[in-house]
Amino acid sequence: MANASKNKNKKPNWFKRTGAKIRETFSELKRVSWPKFGTVVKTTGVVLVIVLAFLVIVTGVDFGLLKLLEMLTNTGM
Repeated sequence: MANASKNKNKKPNWFKRTGAKIRETFSELKRVSWPKFGTVVKTTGVVLVIVLAFLVIVTGVDFGLLKLLEMLTNTGM
């Protein structure tokens, strides 16, 4: 009786659990509605424009702070 309850509470081995998780993942990926290529290109373009805008802003702020630091310390590179 003790062996039956012991086997019931025991998890399947690592390989069986991993295989089941991989099968579950692939079955979920089949249900995903993937975007069209045009949508991907448009959203990628939007992301790149936003990143470039922030790059310009951060670079400008950095340059301004550098010039302010040079004025305060009178190093005048």
